[in-house]
Amino acid sequence: MKTKAVRIYGKKDLRLEEFDLPPMQDDEILAQVISDSICMSSHKAALQGAEHKRVPDDIAVNPTMIGHEFSGVILEVGRKWQHKFKPGQKFSIQPAMAHMGTLDAPGYSYRYIGGDATHIIIPDIVMEADCLLPYEGKAFYPASLSEPMSCIVGAFNASYHVPPGTYNHVMGIKEGGNLAILAGVGPMGLGAIDYALHQDRKPGLMVVTDIDDSRLARAACLFPPEEALAEGVRLVYVNTAGTTDPVKHLRELTDNKGYDDVFVFAPVRQVVEQGDAILGFDGCLNFFAGPTNTEFKAELNFYNVHYAFTHLVGTSGGNTDDMRESLRLMSAGRINPAVMITHVGGLDAVPETTLSLPRIPGGKKLIYTNISMPLVSLYKLGELGKTDPFYAGLHALVAANDYIWNSEAEKYILEKGKPI
Repeated sequence: MKTKAVRIYGKKDLRLEEFDLPPMQDDEILAQVISDSICMSSHKAALQGAEHKRVPDDIAVNPTMIGHEFSGVILEVGRKWQHKFKPGQKFSIQPAMAHMGTLDAPGYSYRYIGGDATHIIIPDIVMEADCLLPYEGKAFYPASLSEPMSCIVGAFNASYHVPPGTYNHVMGIKEGGNLAILAGVGPMGLGAIDYALHQDRKPGLMVVTDIDDSRLARAACLFPPEEALAEGVRLVYVNTAGTTDPVKHLRELTDNKGYDDVFVFAPVRQVVEQGDAILGFDGCLNFFAGPTNTEFKAELNFYNVHYAFTHLVGTSGGNTDDMRESLRLMSAGRINPAVMITHVGGLDAVPETTLSLPRIPGGKKLIYTNISMPLVSLYKLGELGKTDPFYAGLHALVAANDYIWNSEAEKYILEKGKPI
C-alpha cells in the first residue's frame, strides 16, 4: 500500500513524500491516520535531527515519520493481535514506551509509523507496550489531543506533598489547596486549567498568570471565574507585567501562605524563580516546560528547601494510564481539549508548520492528514470565506461555536476538503 508522509532526513530537513509501505507482518497492524496535532517536541526533533535522543543516527538514508499526537482507524490486524483489535476501530497512541526499556517512539524513531502520514504500519512493540488505545469518541481530534492532555495529567500526578513528621510522598496536587499556573494561557496551560477544574482532585484557589492581556482575556472567556466557582474553585487571572512586585501580589492572593502547587509553563528563568518564591510550606514546584537549551538554569531557594520543605519535580510526557484518564474525561464530557486548537491544516502544511512552530502565534495546530490545505487560523476563516466557499462553510461552523473547533467542523473538513 502506498502512503504519503512527512519524514525527517536531518536537521531542518522534512520532506512530504509518497512511497510504498512494506507488507504487513502477522504481529503488526495497518491503519489510516486521520488527525495529528503538531507538538513542540516535533519542532525540537526537526531542529536537532539525528542528535535528538529519540531519532536514529541513520535518518539520512532511512528517514523516519514525524508526528506523535495522532488518531485514526485500524484497517487490517495481523494474526497475533486479532483477539484484541479489529478493523474499523478508532485508536489513539501513547508514544512514550519508556517502560519497555527504550526511548524509541512513534513519530520519532520508526520508518513506517508516525502521525503525519496517510497510512502507517503499527509495529508489534506498540501493542506489547499496551500503547495502542481503542477510542470510541465521535470525532478524531480529541484522541489526537489525548497525548498532550496525558502530559498534563501526568504532571498533576507527579506533584507531591509530604505530611510533616513523615516520609510519605502523597502524590498529586493538594486537594483544596492553592495552585498557581505560571505563563499558563498557552495551549498546554489552557488544558491544565481545564483539567484542574474538572478532575476529581481540585484546588481551592487557582491563579493563572501571563504577560499578555489578550491571551488572558481569551482564557477568561473559555474558563470564566464564575463557572469555576460552581466547581468549588476560586479562579484568578493575573497579568504579572502589570504589577511592580509580582511575587508580593501573588502571595497576597493566598493571605501570604504561599502556594501548595506551582506549575511553570514557560522555560524562562524569571518565571521559574518567581514560582520558587511563591511556594508555601511543603510547596511543590512543577517545571512543566521543556527547554531547548541544554544548559538552562535558574536559582532555587535552598533555605526554603531545608526549612520550609519545598521541593521540585518535572515530567516529560505522560504514561498510558494518564492517556486513559484524559480519554475517560473527554468521553464523559468533563474536559474539552478543543480549546487548545487555534489552527487547522492539511498534510502538506506540516513541514513548514513544524519548522516554524514557535513563530506561529496561538495554540495547537491540528492537521488532517488526508487533506491538502494550508495552515489556517480559525479566526481567519471568515476573511478567506469571502472568496472561497469552502472556508465560508467552515467559518460558519466554527463561529457558531465561539471559534472553538468541534465535531461538525471536523466532519465538514473531512467530507469537503481537498484530498492530498
